[in-house]
Order: sequence, then structure tokens, then C-alpha cells
Amino acid sequence: MNSLIEILKIALPAGLVLFGMYLTATSFIKKDLVDKELQIKAETTKTLLPIRLQAYERMCLFLERIAPNNLLLRLSGRASNVAEFQQILLNDIRDEFSHNLSQQVYMSDEAWTAVKNTMNEISALINLVTRELDPASAPIELSKKLFEVVISKGISPTDEALRIVKDEFRRNFID
Repeated sequence: MNSLIEILKIALPAGLVLFGMYLTATSFIKKDLVDKELQIKAETTKTLLPIRLQAYERMCLFLERIAPNNLLLRLSGRASNVAEFQQILLNDIRDEFSHNLSQQVYMSDEAWTAVKNTMNEISALINLVTRELDPASAPIELSKKLFEVVISKGISPTDEALRIVKDEFRRNFID
């Protein structure tokens, strides 16, 4: 019995010291893991932030480039008739969109849908106006008619999408 008490006198404090060391070691390991996770998140943010900012910039630029007034001014003089001008306009919109397709990864679904819907709306508007004109007419007729339709609406088809993209940008990066 005495030997059991002697063993307990040695084993119990040693066990408590081992348990304390275990708790201390696990605490340090957990803290180190948390620190490494924070460091990885900081590095990821440092890498992704400029890319995300660029995505919003590119979407604003895309929307500005496909706005009917800018589109028509930029591409005028490249066609000999309405039908050819329609194809040039639609191809330019499609090319611009394809070039910026990957930007959707960095934006919300709402903003990306607004951008896509705007592109589709402008393409539909061009097709609608073209149907009302003689395909052999001068390209200026298509430009005039598109300007008339946009002016009659009182708002550019890109304005709402631009507002959504800018608001999302401000929420995510400025506020």
C-alpha cells in the first residue's frame, strides 16, 4: 500500500505536468494554425483585390463601350448599308462581351445578370430597329433610328446596369 502511495505521489504530479504540457502545446498549435489561416487569407486578398477591382472597371468600360451612342460613334463609317452595319454592331458587342466573360467570377450574380441583360437588350434594340429599315439603306439611317429610340426612352439602356455595378463596387470596396 505504501508503495502504491509512493507511486501515486510521483505519477500524479507527473501526469498533471504532462496534461498541462499537452494543453499548452495544443493551444500553441491552434494559435499557429489560426495565424497561418489569417496570413493565407491576407495574401489571397492582396492578390484578389486588384483583380476584382479590375473586373468592375472592365465591366463599366464594357457597358460604356456598348452604350448605343458610343457604339455608333465608334463604329460608324465601317459599313456600306444597314444590314452590314447591323452585323458590325452585333459582332462588336459579342466580341466585347466574350473578351470580358471571365469577369463574372468576381462579381455578384445580380451585377453579372444586369450586364448580360443590358447586352441582350442593346442587341435586341439593334435588331428591332434594323427590321424597320431597308437593308440596302445607308448605315446612317440605322444610327439615326437607334438614336431616336434611345432618346425617346429618355434613358440609356446601359444606365441601370452601370448603376448596379457601381453600387456593388462601392458596397464591397468603399463603404
